[in-house]
Amino acid sequence: MNNGKAAPAEQDSQTTGTWRHYAIALIVAALLIPFSFFSPFRLVEDRLFDLFSTVAPPVPPQPGVVIVAIDEPSFSEVGQRWPWPRDLHGRLIDKLRAAGAKVIGLDIIFAEPSTEEADRKLAASLGPDVVLAADDVTTPLEQGTQTTRVNPIEDFLDAGAHAGVTSVDLDGDAYLRRMPHVEDGFAAAALKMSGHTVEAPPEGALIQYFGPARTYPTVSYYQALDPDEFLPPGRFKDKVVFIGLSLKASTSPDSGAPDAFATPYTLLSQGLTAGVEAQATVLDNLQHRLYVVPVSRLVMAGLLLAAAVLAAFLCRNGVSWRTGLLALLTLALLIAGAWGLLKWGRIWAPPALPVAAALGVFGARFGLDYARERQMRHAVSEAFSRYLSPDLVAQLARNPGALKLGGERRNLSILFCDVRGFTSLSERLKDEPERLTGLINRLLDPLSEAVLAEKGTIDKYMGDCVMAFWNAPLPSPDHPLQAVKAATRMLEAVGRLNAQLRDEQGDNAPVFAIGVGINTGDCVVGNVGSRWRYDYSVLGDTVNLASRLEGLSKEYGVSLILGPATAKAVKDHFALIELDRIAVRGRSTESAIFTIVNPDAPVSSMVDLQEQHERFLVELRAGHRTQAIALAHACAAIAPSLARYYARMKTRLPVEE
Repeated sequence: MNNGKAAPAEQDSQTTGTWRHYAIALIVAALLIPFSFFSPFRLVEDRLFDLFSTVAPPVPPQPGVVIVAIDEPSFSEVGQRWPWPRDLHGRLIDKLRAAGAKVIGLDIIFAEPSTEEADRKLAASLGPDVVLAADDVTTPLEQGTQTTRVNPIEDFLDAGAHAGVTSVDLDGDAYLRRMPHVEDGFAAAALKMSGHTVEAPPEGALIQYFGPARTYPTVSYYQALDPDEFLPPGRFKDKVVFIGLSLKASTSPDSGAPDAFATPYTLLSQGLTAGVEAQATVLDNLQHRLYVVPVSRLVMAGLLLAAAVLAAFLCRNGVSWRTGLLALLTLALLIAGAWGLLKWGRIWAPPALPVAAALGVFGARFGLDYARERQMRHAVSEAFSRYLSPDLVAQLARNPGALKLGGERRNLSILFCDVRGFTSLSERLKDEPERLTGLINRLLDPLSEAVLAEKGTIDKYMGDCVMAFWNAPLPSPDHPLQAVKAATRMLEAVGRLNAQLRDEQGDNAPVFAIGVGINTGDCVVGNVGSRWRYDYSVLGDTVNLASRLEGLSKEYGVSLILGPATAKAVKDHFALIELDRIAVRGRSTESAIFTIVNPDAPVSSMVDLQEQHERFLVELRAGHRTQAIALAHACAAIAPSLARYYARMKTRLPVEE
């Protein structure tokens, strides 16, 4: 009787589905979080800041600085080449002081003396109400980076003027966005001299600009030299006045103009802002605390994760037109929230990654729904695709013309792996076919995983035998090494499975063992069969020898035998010994076969064993029984895993009479 409640299985399915959505959110967040630490991506965030900070920016009650611009009209009126005589700057300071200026800042560096008379007149005009520009020069050296402070000449500082550093830090795209981090900066010094307390901004704080170039009240240099004639009364009364270059002819982004910078408004105006106006902007940022503090990378990761989880919650019931509207609303809220936080909170949380996270989750859910629908439509085709190699399926999808009989000659590494004692195990479990099938599947699964982990192609399963090959259909330059690594993985997997079975079934648990043969050589690889049924497989003597080596592994008492070409390719990676020489069809001479002594041991640690083993083979082939047996005992003591091999080889020795 249905009481209206979901069955436990259905509830479990719903719970699993819900957690799947949040798992997608976590995956998307985990993939995107590293981007926040990727420096080139921060340029994207900086561009967003440029756009957001120019939309309805906060404006101070009144500009904190009046700028005296050294501009084109002033050059025309003064009639002299730059740099102008310093006594001219002294006259300007006297005029500004007489006009009531509270603080006068010269964004000009007087690092070296000029004429004695001009320097003397300028020094006479200086006083504690004047701040002169200084600079920090950074020089990269082999042993590190050297920063040198370039101050005005001592005569000017002795006259009572203060020095303020005008150096700024540009971002990777050469835009000026960061507040100066030096405590004795030019703007900070002028602000202190005007009677305000200056609080250092946090590290990495961003400058809030209030408009493009010439946003601040600006007068020309020549006008300030004669304010009574050119300017209204009280123009400089109780004002902070900055003097500096401001040339319109050199304010395009590609002009390379000195002391002019790209700012967020450069995107709109395509012009640069004079350095003296940038200093005025910094002063107002400090005075009114309008600078913007970026959130930390940890907070950014939290916002990204929150956006991903929110998107997962909104699309938990699938994708529909309602979900699409919710997705658009979510993205709009993320963008509007970032702007609102910037506008009223003076905090910058770039919306790029949270928006990308939300889009990623929405897109992933849409993709899952689309994939589920395709899966239902193509269930039969997908079932048949399980009979083919995934790499082959991908190649056939790209090139349907490959669906024809034929092949190519290629150098491959072939691996055969067979389960020892499978016949006796089958006899023991003949009345329990389900258990037998389950055991074999538990064994074949890690064996297959070992092949795939080393980029191999599984050719076929023949009962309890696995055949695989490397270097086809996709090329693998190190295919002999990959094949041998797959074999060592197989041996380790069998050991782990035996331990699991012993824990599960006790002393009556079956004990699996495998024999592996690997050979490298030229084969024919391609679609083999008839026009009604064919498979992607390999043919050739190399394949036959690999199968024979697998069979010989039991005879020689080892788990792994390598053909000569394989052994030659991996001799620098594993400690090998020659087992014997066997006759190979098509060759007049015998071929050596090899095994690995200890896959985990470095080659150098097995040199002693290899040398004694070579002597053992010499004595064995010479029929010297006493010497050969002594060497066999010595080798078996070093490598106990080869004891069965040495016992078998001793039977070849002649019996002493």
